Amino acid sequence: MNGNTPYIVVNDLQKHYKGGAIRALDGIDFSINRGEVVVIIGPSGSGKSTFLRSLNLLEIPTHGDIIVNGTNIIEKNVNIDEHRQKMCMVFQHFNLFPHMTVLKNMTLAPVKLLKKPQAEVETKALNLLKRVGLSDRAYAYPDQLSGGQKQRVAIVRALMMEPDVMLFDEPTSALDPEMVGEVLEVMKELASDGMTMVVVTHEMGFAREVGSRVIFMDDGRILEQGSPADIFGNPQNPRLKDFLSKVL
Repeated sequence: MNGNTPYIVVNDLQKHYKGGAIRALDGIDFSINRGEVVVIIGPSGSGKSTFLRSLNLLEIPTHGDIIVNGTNIIEKNVNIDEHRQKMCMVFQHFNLFPHMTVLKNMTLAPVKLLKKPQAEVETKALNLLKRVGLSDRAYAYPDQLSGGQKQRVAIVRALMMEPDVMLFDEPTSALDPEMVGEVLEVMKELASDGMTMVVVTHEMGFAREVGSRVIFMDDGRILEQGSPADIFGNPQNPRLKDFLSKVL
């Protein structure tokens, strides 16, 4: 694939509810290149999570195209499960299986879906746990972990699928403040390794420090986008200026 071709291209993405009375997404045009970290900010109810979930077809758009690596994933013959293996999502609430150990949570999908050997997968899982400072928690159960530990496990569980893109839906919003930093550190490391990421977050420091591009959404539309320096240092849209005055 041509290195100048965006990895994801979204055209006129719309998501309507109640016969069009509610427009959660109202004509989104978006693209992202490999290795970019796009951070999406905006007030609650602006459509950020709906947009992110649409990229993974957890929300089925009402209208528009989502072209990933040259394939329009909206088309009916697309294998959604295969797509989700390449575009993994990390949620607010971890979604770990409570009856499985950390190691089992991490190895289940690569063994079942990718058909990888158990021993190889376990070795990789243990290496990833070591990388995020959790090598001593491999045989613990989720209810024995702090929120920050659970979210770090959720992130490395997604990495086990060797995704091309990682989607993060407010990954720190359910955490106590002192646990936020440990999760953001893992995400910063992923960004520095070149992982393509789309991140919905209220952490403006992360957006400013790690984002290669920041997008501001409101009322289901992208109202402004640019570099962190432009968005935070020289905002143009009045709605963005008002939003930043409240969160910074």
